[in-house]
Amino acid sequence: MTTAYSGDGITFPDNSAQATAPKVGMVNRVINGDMRIDQRNAGASVTTAFAVDRWRPDTTNQATFTYQRNGGSVTPPTGFTNYLGITSTSAYTPATNTTSSIAQGIEGVNVSDLEWGTSNAQTVTLSFWVRSSLTGTHSGAVVNGGANNRSYVFSFAISSSNTWEQKSVTISGDTTGTWPTDNTAGMYIRFNLGTGAGTYASITTGWQVGNIVGLSNAVQVSATNGATFYVTGVQLEKGSTATDFEYVDYSRQLQMCQRYYNIWSGTTAPSTGLATCMATGGTVPCSRRVSWSNPVEFRAQPTLSTGGTIQLYTFGLTNLVFTGFNSNFSRKNIVSFDANSTTSGTGGQCLWLIIDSTSSANYIAASAEL
Repeated sequence: MTTAYSGDGITFPDNSAQATAPKVGMVNRVINGDMRIDQRNAGASVTTAFAVDRWRPDTTNQATFTYQRNGGSVTPPTGFTNYLGITSTSAYTPATNTTSSIAQGIEGVNVSDLEWGTSNAQTVTLSFWVRSSLTGTHSGAVVNGGANNRSYVFSFAISSSNTWEQKSVTISGDTTGTWPTDNTAGMYIRFNLGTGAGTYASITTGWQVGNIVGLSNAVQVSATNGATFYVTGVQLEKGSTATDFEYVDYSRQLQMCQRYYNIWSGTTAPSTGLATCMATGGTVPCSRRVSWSNPVEFRAQPTLSTGGTIQLYTFGLTNLVFTGFNSNFSRKNIVSFDANSTTSGTGGQCLWLIIDSTSSANYIAASAEL
């Protein structure tokens, strides 16, 4: 006998043995789990900072890696066009109390319904596609934000080298510990790339006390020069079963990333002027207040950075030479700062802030990362 799910005035027919309510809303708590968005690097290979949007290398030892969207030029698993490629560039055996991982912090407001830290803690399932040149048991962990003292350590086996394999780990919700539910980091997902015995390591899987990254007796990617570790399709969802990866349209996923980071560069900003401002005049450096809106609300007040050549032009095309930020007045929904220049201006004079040429090396960025 077939059944159907009915909700919100809509009936969904079901020809299977058991009807299941369709999932709506944010199924996947991981942002950019398919590694499509790479605002900082645009697919270039990097060794520090963020690998792709929302994924940050975390290294406390001398291990070295390159990180690159689609690095290694292998074919992604079916259904995906991108992956994060990680390559070890040394042969470093992790020392005691050192670690290397690739991690994503998940904002507390996006996992508050899991009710971790209470008696109602929900079970979740972490699933992902992975490919490595090293077979054997690999590891990782889910760690609470804030206190960083509760960790679920998981392992997964790479059966065949240089072959995409899909893995899933079911995690019973933590009924103890503190798991933030605000706009700070609620939890971290970490894939271990090389962790020595001691502070960051465990020798068993499951719930642990401490800030754990993975197993000290698992495969350590950092220990083999040229070893590769590729990952994509990372999904964390409520429930004890891994479902198909939740594909999100590109524009919405980009905006989800822009809550934490946005960049205006020579390749994206309008050449006619990113913003206009008014000169105070009279002194050098001459300060001008510049403001524009972010497409989405930042997680918190962003910090600002700049690179390359930024210009301040009068409407008569006199270059007043931008030299940096005087003060940051940005808020959750706006980028706002006082811009300094080497040339004094005329009070009340209207100016253009221009990111010079079409080079991605010329940029202004705002970061509200976890």
